[in-house]
Amino acid sequence: MTSNAPRSDASGLAQSTPFTVRDAVIDLMRRLGMTSVFANPGSTELPLFRDFPQDFRYVLGLQEAVVVGMADGYAQATRNASFVNLHSAAGVGNAMGNIFTAFRNRTPIVITAGQQARSILPFDPFLASTQATELPKPYVKWSIEPARAEDVPLAIARAYYVAMQEPRGPVLVSIPVDDWDRAAEPVPARVVSTGARPEPFVLEQIGAALDTCERPVFVVGGAVDRAGGWDEVVSLAERHNARVFVAPMTGRCAFPEDHRLFAGFLPAMREKIVELLGGHDLIFVIGAPAFTYHVEGHGPHLPAGATLCQLIDDPAIAAWAPTGTAAVGNIRLGVADLLSRPAPTTRPLPAPRAARPRAEPSALMSVAFALQTLAEVRHANDIVVEEAPSSRPVMQNYLPFTRSGTFYTMDSGGLGYGMPAAVGVALAKPGTRVIGLIGDGSSMYSIQAIYSAVQMKLPITFVILNNSRYAALQDFAPEFGFGPDDPVQGTDLPGLDFVSLAAGMGCHGTRVTDAERLQEVLREALASSGPRLVEVVVA
Repeated sequence: MTSNAPRSDASGLAQSTPFTVRDAVIDLMRRLGMTSVFANPGSTELPLFRDFPQDFRYVLGLQEAVVVGMADGYAQATRNASFVNLHSAAGVGNAMGNIFTAFRNRTPIVITAGQQARSILPFDPFLASTQATELPKPYVKWSIEPARAEDVPLAIARAYYVAMQEPRGPVLVSIPVDDWDRAAEPVPARVVSTGARPEPFVLEQIGAALDTCERPVFVVGGAVDRAGGWDEVVSLAERHNARVFVAPMTGRCAFPEDHRLFAGFLPAMREKIVELLGGHDLIFVIGAPAFTYHVEGHGPHLPAGATLCQLIDDPAIAAWAPTGTAAVGNIRLGVADLLSRPAPTTRPLPAPRAARPRAEPSALMSVAFALQTLAEVRHANDIVVEEAPSSRPVMQNYLPFTRSGTFYTMDSGGLGYGMPAAVGVALAKPGTRVIGLIGDGSSMYSIQAIYSAVQMKLPITFVILNNSRYAALQDFAPEFGFGPDDPVQGTDLPGLDFVSLAAGMGCHGTRVTDAERLQEVLREALASSGPRLVEVVVA
């Protein structure tokens, strides 16, 4: 990139090189720490990549959903917005599933989408995006196609700050192809706050309720880890001797699962939540909705005699909570303010969570045994990115997470996130082992991510749990009137060979059917310097 550097024209006379939109955007990206560009190339984006800076990195995904999934994992692990470049309407359309997931994950992503040249837009040209700003809605926080080329750098700056403001999320800027070489001014450096402190008078009410209740219980969610509030939440739970549940459908680990106060995971069902929280007089929900449901329920939202308090970074979530007192703002700052209060009278410790029986090997390996074995060979600092919905309840019993930043999954329920997100996390955490724990059905939504992992030689172990079916749908069918022997159409997945699929993209793989071999195979895969795939055939 050059800026007003002297050059010579054909006559040999020195001239000044104009500072362009591309120059201004590259300079801005460098200052904001967005020097990794996650992309799949298209014609309307090519001018951005002319004279591509040597200190930048182009991260190629073979399909746009993979691109956004990688950017999501990278942004979550770095706690900074990632930069995505997509191709016009077709590229944004292909990426929409993972844009939806990024929105639900509260992941800050600046998405730029190519657009045809301004001069031919009135003629509905080939590959144009007819309503570029409307296409990604409602799953972006903000979208714009700047009115003038010279407005593009400021639009990207605004997009970054909007993406980073809590609740965080993706944004989109549509950029006509002929804008990049137009003259522009540099974007001034700024400091913009991204998180607000919750209102003191609301925290005072929550603090007083915590001090005077008899049997408090915490329900924690992914916003705890997003805000860097892990240690503060542990301290607050210990101060009040409160049992701690993880909220339904939580996409990050939010409390150490080997802690004396850890009580388990809440399901996304109203009646079961009420049952599990019964006996507590104060329910404090931190960094999660109160509550996320998956099926229609009936009756009260809280057990009898209980009151609800909530600390959340999203005012929209606070608004739809059916009852209770809600403080809105940064989770870490809010919990830190609660910790600054005088210590309350010590309560007795609640009863510990019952220990789970060990899973034993069997002729057809159980998911429990597979995940118990993975837990035994995995280091506590290894990061797991999971997308195996039917196996998640088993994982919650047999694969505990005890450290901040070591678990990621999708808040959306949409498939195709896990494999590329594992690539993005590995890029963000050089030298850290990443484990992609993926179901066989889930993996086929974005299996191209293996190619990116191979090309960048990333230390990722993809563990595919192969039960030859969409098990989550089969397990869920009785909720909709299916009998035990009724077939569920479209849910059987015979004939998939993940070792061969991995080999076709240059990744070594091993298929395991014998429970006695699993530990050895996993140890070898986790010790490798590059990507490996382990296909585990389970019941």
